[in-house]
Amino acid sequence: MAKERLNEKVSKPFKVASIQFNAILNERDKNVTELLKLTEEAFKAGAKLVVAPEMSTTGYYYADRKSIEPFVDTIPGKTTNAFAKLAKQYDAYVVFGMPEVDQESDLYYNSAALVGPEGYIGKYRKTQMWESEMHWAAWGDLGVPVYDTKIGKIAINICMDSAYYETARLAGINGADILAFPTNSSAQAISALPARAMQNGMYVVSSNRSNTENGFHMIGGSAIWSPEGHKLAEAPVVMTEKEDIDEPTTIYAQIDPKQFNNKNKEALQERRPELYKELMQTVAPWDYTKNTTSHEIVATAVQYEPVIGNKELNKTKIISLIKQAKQENPKLNLVVLPELSLTGPVNKLTEKEINNLSEDPNGDSTQFITALAKELNISIVYGFIEKDNKNLYNSAQLISNDGKIAGKYQKTHLSTSDKKWATAGSSLPVFETENLGKIGILLGEDAMYPEASGVLAVKRADMIAIPSAWNGQYGGKMEINKVMSVNKYPENSMVIWDAVAIGAQAYTVVANYVGTEDNYLGGSSLYTLDPLYGLDQPVVASSNKEEAVTVTFETIQADAWFNQEMLILSRQPAYFKPLILE
Repeated sequence: MAKERLNEKVSKPFKVASIQFNAILNERDKNVTELLKLTEEAFKAGAKLVVAPEMSTTGYYYADRKSIEPFVDTIPGKTTNAFAKLAKQYDAYVVFGMPEVDQESDLYYNSAALVGPEGYIGKYRKTQMWESEMHWAAWGDLGVPVYDTKIGKIAINICMDSAYYETARLAGINGADILAFPTNSSAQAISALPARAMQNGMYVVSSNRSNTENGFHMIGGSAIWSPEGHKLAEAPVVMTEKEDIDEPTTIYAQIDPKQFNNKNKEALQERRPELYKELMQTVAPWDYTKNTTSHEIVATAVQYEPVIGNKELNKTKIISLIKQAKQENPKLNLVVLPELSLTGPVNKLTEKEINNLSEDPNGDSTQFITALAKELNISIVYGFIEKDNKNLYNSAQLISNDGKIAGKYQKTHLSTSDKKWATAGSSLPVFETENLGKIGILLGEDAMYPEASGVLAVKRADMIAIPSAWNGQYGGKMEINKVMSVNKYPENSMVIWDAVAIGAQAYTVVANYVGTEDNYLGGSSLYTLDPLYGLDQPVVASSNKEEAVTVTFETIQADAWFNQEMLILSRQPAYFKPLILE
């Protein structure tokens, strides 16, 4: 009877809790006692899953193996046994971070354990570590296990993992419903969580600290996110040491198992693993193909209301907006136009009408863009319906300022409407230019698949252009706490576009439409490498006005604490192999 009860899946909404708990350094027994007390309080309040922070049994900062040696424990072991008693008593689950010692190798790991009514269930060893832990811990070697429980499939990531989309993606492709996220974050790790929820269609329960240890300030902001990236609950955010909250804070939210199957999770079926092989490569520390010269980019993202199927009227809009931008800033050297720039979106046109609008890569649209590029001495990224023999593609081309085709990209992740007429592309190229550096292009729905921008990062794209036709079919507005970012995000910032830029560490210029009966949402924009700690500033256009938003940036930030070079050097692709298997 007990076994049947353990195996019975929960189908009704249930409560989950995140404990914003501040461990005391070197006080393992006191920390465990206090955390057991707080966990029991959450269980008594009805929580069926409790998540506690990273290294919650010991505190975070240890200089070397010797300093942490007295405080490590095996998993399973004494610590998990203590939590197992509570979990069994309350028929609930708990995830908490702790330093683990492996009995066979005597290696230490920054780990987290999952304990439930049946006792110890499983563990996760941090895959992407931050510098502090590297002085005592080995790199995690378990991948990202997903544990099937009666409240859903649970996976775990820890802190710095979220700066690398791959770790959450491994949970997503293995069917995780809930990602437990213990962290000790100063902003970067927790700011990525709405994107990780959206990209994988899973709930995220994060638990952070809210005080300062050895000069390292953790900002709180423990939160629970829905599979759509909506914030369900959040603990206080404290941005300075003066605001430290040493006392624990527990937040609660409801998780609905009916939401485990959702459109974002369904989108995982549209992944193209055969295109992602480069994710397994680490071309570092030597890479003679990367660009080492920073370029000053003055870019304009053009947004307008398309006249569907009327190339001539759309040309008029494009000329007017680009020439106005050039007049206002003579240094303008890059323009990005929306997806299918001259025809507008064709989802409501017939097959015959679409075919009549198609052209080869040197057709009328290219001739028009070429002339404009040469006249104004600018490079232009634009989209068009490409005809290649019997196949049609949703394509984009980069025309350089001398009027030459610098590169062509065929959309690889097709939307439902694209599939009615278009053939999917088969590569994710990066184009090298003399005056702009290395540029990658994504189109529309491509942005929802972080592997696509990940490949562009491995190929060392300095920036990414995203022509789009976005009306809310993926992604959504950013809901992270505004105080979390030194340089504030504009009001209508979009999570997924921001995730492309930060995840690839490549400046990202997005052009989108406004208006029409499909209600395109504008928001043409620049997303940057690091607004969180004040390196640079995102810029976002209006949601409903025809305009050309112009931005200026330097492509390579060699002196930044985190940049594309650091990203490439620190990725752990040995564990990413499931991402490239079909």
